[in-house]
Amino acid sequence: MDTAPPSPLAGSAQVTAPTDRHRRRVATAAALASAVEWYDYFVFGIAAALVLGDLYFPSGSASAGVLAAFATFAVGFLARPVGGIIAGQLGDKRGRKPMLVLALTLMGVATTGIGLLPTYETIGIAAPLLLVLLRVMQGVAVGAQWGGAMLMATEYAPEGKRGLYGSLVQLGVPIGVVTANTVFLIAGAVTDDAAFASWGWRVPFVVGFLVLGLAWFIHTRVEETPEFREAEQALAEQEKSEPRSPLRTILRKHLGTVFLAGGSFAVNTATFYIIITGVLDYSTRELGMERDAVLTVSLCVSLTQLALIPASAALSDRIGRLRIYAFGAVGLLVWAVPLFLLIDTKSLLWLAVGTFVTSCFLSIMYGPQAALFAELFTAEMRYTGASLGYQIAAVFGGGLAPFVMVLLLEATGTSMAVSAYIIGLAVIALVSIRILAKRAAARA
Repeated sequence: MDTAPPSPLAGSAQVTAPTDRHRRRVATAAALASAVEWYDYFVFGIAAALVLGDLYFPSGSASAGVLAAFATFAVGFLARPVGGIIAGQLGDKRGRKPMLVLALTLMGVATTGIGLLPTYETIGIAAPLLLVLLRVMQGVAVGAQWGGAMLMATEYAPEGKRGLYGSLVQLGVPIGVVTANTVFLIAGAVTDDAAFASWGWRVPFVVGFLVLGLAWFIHTRVEETPEFREAEQALAEQEKSEPRSPLRTILRKHLGTVFLAGGSFAVNTATFYIIITGVLDYSTRELGMERDAVLTVSLCVSLTQLALIPASAALSDRIGRLRIYAFGAVGLLVWAVPLFLLIDTKSLLWLAVGTFVTSCFLSIMYGPQAALFAELFTAEMRYTGASLGYQIAAVFGGGLAPFVMVLLLEATGTSMAVSAYIIGLAVIALVSIRILAKRAAARA
């Protein structure tokens, strides 16, 4: 399925096809880039649910501290479109690889900085201000990273396997969650509560500096994508006569497609952050469940995504992206109420069942999503368009979801309000998917 308009650069010079070995190297590098970037990003969400409220936003109310920590968590999402716009503009004009390397470097510096940051007790108001600044840097980095990694994978994909190759980048999310939870579990196991609050929580952040080694590997060992190199000569000629702005092209001619992409994905990213971050806070603070047990459930559930994401992506290569995508959205709509009815039993088993089924529907949507978004735009504006669609969804879905969840719980006193939030986003997704399907059919 290709819903993109015809490319004005068609007929540009052909580039020699990469070997299978080089395709695998690039796909592996893109998957690792996604995994380490998301690991760095997710450790903040876990820390926000567990310790950051007390350490950086002290107050007389536990709920107020958590809200402040989740608000800082959300700030990273507000910064993601900025990263997507900057990297998209440069990535569509100068190449995918340089932007991916820059994003990885920025993430490594920001995450390590958080791990070394003094608390409010030590440096006062400067502590939360610097925490917000470093979180903004993380947001810019991940906003720039997703488009670069996704395009490195999909634009190197052999014919008929774009969905599968794109899903390797999507695997970075569950790998990042599993790794982040594992490191936090280890840190909690080797420290008591006082030591964990003092320094144990910092270890997962300081480990994030290892991303810099991967950035260097991609810089020195991976070539630019064939599709961009194929268009590069024509782009250079076009620049001589008329300066080109991929962002301006998107805003003038394809903004509707960007919003439809974002609308189709918001339910996925919101539900994902609800079950990995919001539920962690809710189950431990409100329901009195044990922190390490809930983290273990989150880790095990994320492991199942490692199989489901590539399976749904491979199936989308055969029967279509939107059909698979819509099935996942319907599943999230139907399961939103049972999810919280199970969690509210305060049973670890039923919490695991509820989040596992939710994770299955998330994986079904997330697998083909990279290829779907890549196919909505042509090569010369793909980085910008796909990144904006993804990051708009991340802001209005993922970033605000844990914050909205706490507000809904505080305002209504019932988790069914969170279920209603998920259902509303699922309806928006299904409407967006329907419009995209009609557009695709009209172009066929």
